[in-house]
Amino acid sequence: MDFKDQIRILGERVVKLKDQIQTEEATKNAFIMPFLQALGYDVFNPIEVVPEFISDIGLKKGEKIDYAIFLEGKPTILVECKHWGQNLSIHDGQLLRYFHVSKAKFGLLTNGIVYRFYSDLVDANKMDEKPFLEFNISEIKDNQIEELKKFHKSYFDADSIVNTASELKYMNELKQLIHQELNNPNPEFVKYFAKQVYPSVVTAKVLELFTNLTKKSVQQYISDLITERLKTALTKEDESAKEQENLQISVTSKDTESKIETSEEEIEGFLIVKSILRQHVDVKRVTYRDAQSYFSVLLDDNNRKPLCRLYFNGNKKYFVVLDENKKEIKSEILALDDIYNHSETLVRILEMYIK
Repeated sequence: MDFKDQIRILGERVVKLKDQIQTEEATKNAFIMPFLQALGYDVFNPIEVVPEFISDIGLKKGEKIDYAIFLEGKPTILVECKHWGQNLSIHDGQLLRYFHVSKAKFGLLTNGIVYRFYSDLVDANKMDEKPFLEFNISEIKDNQIEELKKFHKSYFDADSIVNTASELKYMNELKQLIHQELNNPNPEFVKYFAKQVYPSVVTAKVLELFTNLTKKSVQQYISDLITERLKTALTKEDESAKEQENLQISVTSKDTESKIETSEEEIEGFLIVKSILRQHVDVKRVTYRDAQSYFSVLLDDNNRKPLCRLYFNGNKKYFVVLDENKKEIKSEILALDDIYNHSETLVRILEMYIK
């Protein structure tokens, strides 16, 4: 099972079990320890994952953090855990104090559902106020899983994470800002667009009007963009399906054709039919098509104008014509010359098509 599947399954587990988890300790055992295991750390190895890690803060001695993950003998990730129902925003100060006095490069604050990863991107040895990576494991996106994978023991590289963490942090903040502006655009945001299209001074009344228009325009643009992408995706899907269908038809057709063998007897039978009809029609109009089960003689190479069918593949040979309901009328023949016995029938069918 790959890493992405492990995280998805853990997210499903959280949704199913959370209402039965009553304590912080149960949250650790049911959600957080399996999460650390998914990251490749041995939670039962006290040298690698240290529970109740002592982190003295100033005059306070014996202060403990829930877990410290050690790599190469050094504390690298501090993990502060809370009950799944608690709001993490009121607990980040506690992790900040632990982080400040330790040598760890990363801090993780979690309630088993929401995970917040911190570092010291702004000031060295001082944990940032905002996380550079945050996700809800029950709703985690593919790009977030890729970022999380960098914390896996097999891929862990502190310098590499720090190099991308700053960009990730600011991107997250920008996305939040964009989300806020789209839902409740502030006056400066509205003025920027209003000045581009409104020919006069942007008064308070005009600003109020454009606040509404800007919000609607952005929402409509996003809606149009999504619709266009869906159309493009559906078109590509249809094209792919058609290509697959055509390929299948082509393969089937080739397989069928490869199984058809036109015998000398069938060709001789065809020549007899042509000789019978020679006096009534240009013989170039009398053609044939061979199939797996029978040999068909047609007028104008048209499947809707069958003159007769020859069944020569079995132990017995049959001369066949179709009635007005397209049902076969079979006549057994002992020799090819017996086809001449059906001359009148062939001429009648031919005249019906010609008329």
